[in-house]
Amino acid sequence: MLIRRFSPALLTLAALAACSTPSSDRSIGAPTAAGPDTTTVSDAPAPEPMDTTAASVADAQSDTLKTVRTRHLFSSPSAPDLFQLVLRGDSLLSSEATFTITAADGTVIFREALSSADLEAAMVYEMTKPSATRQEREAYVRRRMDEFFAAKNFHTPAIDPRATYQPGTADRATWDDLRRRSGTVGFQYLVGKEDRRRIAWSPLKKQVVRVGSFGS
Repeated sequence: MLIRRFSPALLTLAALAACSTPSSDRSIGAPTAAGPDTTTVSDAPAPEPMDTTAASVADAQSDTLKTVRTRHLFSSPSAPDLFQLVLRGDSLLSSEATFTITAADGTVIFREALSSADLEAAMVYEMTKPSATRQEREAYVRRRMDEFFAAKNFHTPAIDPRATYQPGTADRATWDDLRRRSGTVGFQYLVGKEDRRRIAWSPLKKQVVRVGSFGS
């Protein structure tokens, strides 16, 4: 029998070659560990569908037909007040106008409700025929509102020093106090056919008071 002898060097090389052979159970290019999950999961319940059958909130200004306003000195000698007339309703001839005076600090110091009939009534003095059309009546109401805060309706002083006291207005002490003041401002306006009102701010009472009538 032929027995081959291998040198120790050859045996060492063979052993090294066997150790360097890749193992068949090691996967190449195996995936790395998964990163953090970036999907946000909320534990809150899903929102309910919008209820489109619910009644909507009415717009408080949706029925406004016409607004006129101006700023004028009145309750303060240095800061003008806001005078405003707002007509609301279904039509110009069947609605209500709110007349307000608001001080510079936002305080409403005067409020009065007037009907569209109050604004239209004096038209009878301008008519040249027995009746007026709806368009003519509406045009008159618009004009009355446009002229409500005309410059001619403001005057200083609020009470003429030569005026005489009119019963049914402010009390006598308040009226006398206003008559003695030269820097006060009065405002006049017509209600209905002949109710010609004149108002002023009373420093004594800290409120708007009626001080008389005007015209005839």
